[in-house]
Amino acid sequence: MCVCINCHYVDRCFTYHAVEGQHEQPHLTETPDFEPNEPSINVNIRPRGDIIEMEWDVVGCLSFKEEKGKWSKLRPGELVPT
Repeated sequence: MCVCINCHYVDRCFTYHAVEGQHEQPHLTETPDFEPNEPSINVNIRPRGDIIEMEWDVVGCLSFKEEKGKWSKLRPGELVPT
């Protein structure tokens, strides 16, 4: 699971903005202004017949500042991305 969902900077972060784009999800912001320090991203690639699924997760970041439920506060009622 992406650490970003519990990060204080999720709605301002360039890296999370890029991950949203890879997942074709709506952005929390159209104008991120926070450049994280050394984010680590895992990309899982799964072939499904003629389709290749790719899942991007930020699994570490030196800028991570925990704020539990931050993503949910910004998107109340929506399922948390996994």
